[in-house]
Amino acid sequence: MDFLNIKALHIIFVITWFSGLFYIVRLFIYHAEAEKKGSPEKEILQKQYKLMSKRLWYIITWPSAILASFFAFWMLYQNPTYLKMPWMHVKLTFVLALYIYQIICHKIFIQLQNDIVKYSSFKLRIWNEVTTIILFSIVFLVVLKNAINWIWGVIGIILFSVLLMFGVKLYKRIRNKNN
Repeated sequence: MDFLNIKALHIIFVITWFSGLFYIVRLFIYHAEAEKKGSPEKEILQKQYKLMSKRLWYIITWPSAILASFFAFWMLYQNPTYLKMPWMHVKLTFVLALYIYQIICHKIFIQLQNDIVKYSSFKLRIWNEVTTIILFSIVFLVVLKNAINWIWGVIGIILFSVLLMFGVKLYKRIRNKNN
């Protein structure tokens, strides 16, 4: 298989991986919110969220993570000069952060599957934004490569994170006002 086909498959599985990570935390949020419902609504909703989470996690998210990495390693094998580029080292650090994020999500997934709700929907909303920050970081890094000014890049990520947190808090205020 040629390099561009491998790269296309890598991109496809990166997209499905991120999609799974974005959606799984939304399901965690709904599951946590269902905890406040009365019976039988709570049990019905949580049973459905468990099923949806299980299918998403094991059929889409984990396989996509593994396949995205498989095609990434294949690309690096075909073009090892990427490993000499500083931006690639930073990108791989963000990918490691993404795997750590996924492992933490896996722990939350297991807790919810066992009816242990440890996090509020607000905390999970904030947690959901971590994926957004990693996504933005990786995309800008890959597109700009060495053209990026690291200091401005870090400042930009911090500002973006602050804006996301502000948006989450604003959403919470609006939502509480409407309830």
